[in-house]
Amino acid sequence: MTSIDQTRSLALWRLRWQIRITRAGLCAERGVRAFWPVWTVLFALLGALALGLSEWVSGNVMLGIIAVSAFVMIGFAVRGATRFRMPSQMEALTRLDATMKGRPLAALADTQAIGAADPASAAVWVAHVQRMADRAATARAPGPDLRVSASDPFALRYLALTVFAVALLFGTLGRVAGVHGLAPGGANALAAGPVWEGWIRPPAYTGKPALYLNDVDAAALDLPQGSRVVLRFYGNIDTLGVAETVSGAPLAQSAATGAEFEVTRAGTIEITGAGGRTWDITLLADLPPTITATGVMEREADGKMKQPFEARDDYGVVSGRAEISLDLPAVDRRFGLGIDPEPRADIVLDLPLPFRGDRTEVRETLIDDMSKHPFANLPVIIRLTAQDIPGQEGQAAPIALPLPGKRFFDPLAAALIEARRDLLWNVSNGPRVVQILRAVTNRPEGFIRNERAFLRLRVAMRRLEASLSPALTPDVRDEVAEALWEIALLVEEGDLASALERLKRAQDRLDEAMKNGASESEIAELMQELRDAMDNYMRQLAEEAQRSPDQQMSDLQGMQMTGDQLQELLDKLQQLMEEGKMAEAQELMEMLRQLMENMQVTQGPGGQGQGQGEQSMRDLSEALRDQQGLSDEAFRDLQEGFNPGEQGQDGQNGQQDGQGQQPNGQPGQGQPGQGQPGQGQGQGQGEDQRSLAERQRDLRNRLGALGQGNLPGEGSDRGEAGRRSLDRAGRSMEGAEQALRDGDLPGALDRQAEAMEALREGMREFGEALAEEQGRQPGGQQPGQDFGRADPNGSRDPLGREPGQMGRLGSD
Repeated sequence: MTSIDQTRSLALWRLRWQIRITRAGLCAERGVRAFWPVWTVLFALLGALALGLSEWVSGNVMLGIIAVSAFVMIGFAVRGATRFRMPSQMEALTRLDATMKGRPLAALADTQAIGAADPASAAVWVAHVQRMADRAATARAPGPDLRVSASDPFALRYLALTVFAVALLFGTLGRVAGVHGLAPGGANALAAGPVWEGWIRPPAYTGKPALYLNDVDAAALDLPQGSRVVLRFYGNIDTLGVAETVSGAPLAQSAATGAEFEVTRAGTIEITGAGGRTWDITLLADLPPTITATGVMEREADGKMKQPFEARDDYGVVSGRAEISLDLPAVDRRFGLGIDPEPRADIVLDLPLPFRGDRTEVRETLIDDMSKHPFANLPVIIRLTAQDIPGQEGQAAPIALPLPGKRFFDPLAAALIEARRDLLWNVSNGPRVVQILRAVTNRPEGFIRNERAFLRLRVAMRRLEASLSPALTPDVRDEVAEALWEIALLVEEGDLASALERLKRAQDRLDEAMKNGASESEIAELMQELRDAMDNYMRQLAEEAQRSPDQQMSDLQGMQMTGDQLQELLDKLQQLMEEGKMAEAQELMEMLRQLMENMQVTQGPGGQGQGQGEQSMRDLSEALRDQQGLSDEAFRDLQEGFNPGEQGQDGQNGQQDGQGQQPNGQPGQGQPGQGQPGQGQGQGQGEDQRSLAERQRDLRNRLGALGQGNLPGEGSDRGEAGRRSLDRAGRSMEGAEQALRDGDLPGALDRQAEAMEALREGMREFGEALAEEQGRQPGGQQPGQDFGRADPNGSRDPLGREPGQMGRLGSD
């Protein structure tokens, strides 16, 4: 034997097990493809029998089904036997060889056709055979392909397998052996005389298995309430009968099918006659579920309520709900709540339950936000209810408490929410709400710090007032209530422009929270807000200190204070609040408020930067005033649209809105002291033939030209920030122009307010950029060592407030 033959023999000997496994896989493939109809019919028949097919058809029909199934299986078995062919070893080698690159097994069987006499060629051939043998040694038997989808396009095999699997889980294999006496035991009994069969099926939700009474030897049974008893008689059934006391109803007995009834109470079940049996039945009653509140309802800082609860049931809770009804006797019937409320349906919330797992014992927490509901912050009664599968309900003890909702600490926001509550309480409160809103918006200076909120509030007030006659409709009421909610959020959490305003707002909210007994989470959130606002304000003061000379932080008596000392004050304030010393905390808060009110940044004399930069700033101020005038005229048009002739009805108030003092405390457009040509009445007379949209377009074009001019801070971060603000203002003006053309006055007012806010932001950035440029010019002062100082002798009004700057609403 040559070395090549030895190499081939050794390679095949090493692959002997891989070849055998591959051959077995081929055999399994051909067997499955040839005989899959046989086991499909068999699984379908066994599954149907185990699931109780014999209970729904007569004995003759059942025998026919079995006979037809057997005949079909025999036919498919013969057909499969004729098609099945045992795979050979060569076929296994071919299958195994096909799994490798280059088919090395086929290469081992080849012989050298030419060049066998040439030693060099023979050596190459030997090396080739050795390489193929090494590659063949890595062969692994492929898995069999058992797919028969081409022969079974309707997937009948999977259907039969599913039926069989369901039968194994929920059926009883004992039914297969005792199908209508076909088993030997049944046949013998049938030959001897009448026979019976019985089943007891507990309710599915109990998870208990069905009982085959013929196999039950016990004389006493414990059955769940609602179990179904099925009895079947065969043979000479005249001698068999049923007597039971568990259903509580007349027994419906049929000579053909036996009897069926439901277990509703304890008693006995007896089969009379030859081979009869008797069972004593003890009832396992299905108890109703129980549910309890496991803790006190809590309110989160954002107004969400949290109510933990626990529910139990012997077989599982399927659903639960919380019903919230108004506790009218406990309501403080004063002010807007003095009249009877409108009928309103109770609040029904679904209780959270686990998606999977055991529900016999449920511990969850109901979380929901009811801040916008009319019952928010009013006394209510909460009833928790749990339900099981049969429909039994269990209810917890009623809980009486105020319904948690979002709390507003800003006085204006709280007033708006109270007016909204009164409006939702009864539409008859409409005139009273209008009166309150008029009082709130009468003198906005220093009170309403958000101009957008003021404009939207006036629009909502006019909308409500115009809808009172002849009667306020529910749709308008809900629309105004939603508007008041959004305005209150804008006032409470709105977009304050300056760090000082944010600081004052944070101080006010924290002060109100301490007075109103806020929760620990609310106080913690407000304290963090105060710290953030303080950090922001201190950071801006530090930036000013680097640009402005001779600055120091002091109170009216000249006491200096550093940033670290302020942080110590905040830490002390938080400590007092955590210890519950609210009186001392309020005193410290008042001292901190006075200190911050008296603190300001003073700048030394500027350099010689009174050039083009300051002229651009004056042009921007003029554009801001013009935009304010257009907004005022649009607002007056909106007022007249809601209530024509309002000027004559409102008297002095209408004059104040139209020509007197503006919402931001600045002189109105018609004041001669304004000193701006084209403003006020003069402008209105000169622009009679031009619409508001055209004037808005001209103002936008003028602002675009200013943006292309010589503005302060060219190339600096503040200069770029200011230019971005001007771009934002131009886009808002373009939106206002389009809204005016479409007749959408409320939308135009919103866009105009955004434009004014962006203009003010840009002017602040350009002003700081201009200050930096002046500080670098000759004659500018150098930064001092201190941080800031109080200015008790500055230009303040009799109430100690500084005048507004850059078109701000109210004072700084």
